[in-house]
Amino acid sequence: MGASFSTPAAPSVRAEAMMTAPPQGCPMHQEAPPVKVSPPPECPMHQAQPVKASPPSECPMHKAVPGPAHQDRAYDFVECPMKAAEGTKSDIDPSNMMPPPNQVPASDQPFALPLAREESSIPRHDTEKKWVYPSEQMFWNAMLRKGWRWREDDLGPQDMTNIIKIHNTNNEQAWQEILKWEALHAGECPCGPTLKRFGGKAKEFSPRARLRHWMGYELPFDRHDWIIDRCGKEVRYVIDYYDGEINKENYQFSILDVRPAYDSLGAVWDRMKVTWWRWTS
Repeated sequence: MGASFSTPAAPSVRAEAMMTAPPQGCPMHQEAPPVKVSPPPECPMHQAQPVKASPPSECPMHKAVPGPAHQDRAYDFVECPMKAAEGTKSDIDPSNMMPPPNQVPASDQPFALPLAREESSIPRHDTEKKWVYPSEQMFWNAMLRKGWRWREDDLGPQDMTNIIKIHNTNNEQAWQEILKWEALHAGECPCGPTLKRFGGKAKEFSPRARLRHWMGYELPFDRHDWIIDRCGKEVRYVIDYYDGEINKENYQFSILDVRPAYDSLGAVWDRMKVTWWRWTS
């Protein structure tokens, strides 16, 4: 009686022991290292990216070759001459405050001339375009620059039209003759030649023309030197123009003597081969 019973202490101690956190050195306190998962081999990052190699700096596409100034806006006069002519009025040269001279009528010009220009079949070098022939107005101005004056010949508008047609036909004929020579090199230049530049040398007779003159033939009334590009190789052609009978249907007038200049052993060999073929055919 009067006695009290207390709860045994052992179970309480054991419960506290069970609730006590393990020491810090135990494995469960160590941070697990991250698992490195590699994507499957077929994923894009495992595919080798193509390397875009830039062509060497010496390649042709890195070298811009400026063409003749009069060819820059030539196609404007091929497509729409009137609109292009209006454009020249605002295309003022700041050095003299004047419009481009090649399409502007001369002050003493007796009649108006067309400004339209015709596209040739002759490919220009380093471009997909072709050479464009001068207009009648450009041809008139060119003759004035060379000292010609209208009062001396009294040409009419139709005469200028015929002159341009003869001029263009001569150039087309010259190019066709060059292509015949270039056919000898079709293997090394399958894409065909292009015309880089040309120049007139009317007063510089070629040795061949002088030799023909000593033999009693007439001298050519004009001479041109055309520089063509044969797939990276420059080749010069000499063209002598002789008077001929005018063909009123196709405007062929001149007799052309076209041949490669003696600038290389290859040109000498070409002319020797062609001469032999002509003698034996």
